[in-house]
Amino acid sequence: MIWLTWRQFRAQAVTAAAALAAFAILLAATGPRLASLYAASGLSGCHPARCADLAGGWLTQLNIGHTYFMLYEFTIAVILLAPAVTGLFWGAPLIAGELETGTAALAWNQSVTRTWWLAAKLAVGGMAAMAVTEGLSLMQAWWAAPIGRAVGLGATGTFFAMSRFNSLAFASHGITPLGYAAFGYALGVTAGALTRRAVPAMAVTLAIFAAAQIAMPLWIRPNLLPAEHAVVSVTSLRTITLQGGGGPHSSQFHLGTENLPGQPGAWILSAGTVNAAGEATTTAPAPCTTRQSEESTHAFIECLASQGIRESVAYQPASRYWAFQWTETAIYLAVALALSGYCFWRLSRRLT
Repeated sequence: MIWLTWRQFRAQAVTAAAALAAFAILLAATGPRLASLYAASGLSGCHPARCADLAGGWLTQLNIGHTYFMLYEFTIAVILLAPAVTGLFWGAPLIAGELETGTAALAWNQSVTRTWWLAAKLAVGGMAAMAVTEGLSLMQAWWAAPIGRAVGLGATGTFFAMSRFNSLAFASHGITPLGYAAFGYALGVTAGALTRRAVPAMAVTLAIFAAAQIAMPLWIRPNLLPAEHAVVSVTSLRTITLQGGGGPHSSQFHLGTENLPGQPGAWILSAGTVNAAGEATTTAPAPCTTRQSEESTHAFIECLASQGIRESVAYQPASRYWAFQWTETAIYLAVALALSGYCFWRLSRRLT
């Protein structure tokens, strides 16, 4: 049955192989040039005190050139879309296609039972979807290694300089693409079993997969592990976003930060200012609302610090990256197994 399933899967396999080959050729043609630009930048032997600025300048140059910026965006998009595409075009028609064309009666009344038929289809299609998605991810990681090293040196301020916890970077690297691919494929098969029509099944698959990809980074992932908390001086923050910064006309302000002293690469979940008593505040102390403080962001920040204003930050340490990767992947794999179990039960109820 495995051999028959693989023979029936040949068209999808050829398409997937062609897509992987095209992706590999694109990265192989542009990767060496990117690596040579990194080598010529001087980042390999930069002085630690200057590395962050030098790395930021190099990434800014890449961004200005547009070519690598567009390639980076494109490769990330391909990895993110791959699980949805396999779910739509491989998973959704698996059962629904048999029912629509009327071949289900023939396919499910042979010497091979329905259970073994579905098990073979799920195994071959699911493993192929996972291999394709993870293959794309690994190739992109190789290509973008110089960019990753520059980000690791402390570069900020460009699209390239996204944290490993960034929703786009997290979902397209590591082992999470395996979980997304398994979930997307199983979701497509389940939608086909429920709707009994391929096109509606594809629509349902796309809608649910998109909803899951939105819900995970916004509401689920931040709560997978309990957050750490820290209160730091506002003058120790390397990147600050200042909104409504004090002054005679407005004493309301808000500070935002993308970094935490002593925790490089940390995922900042939330940040807010507190006064000397540890109470949340967005009102600047009276001494900091003078025109002299208003004229300079630096002077305003220094004044806030002198008045006991600090930044309270909730964060996830960078050391938890792989814990999040394994946990999220396990969640998607568990959901994929549950959906597969439902499909087995559904087939046992004699869909035809």
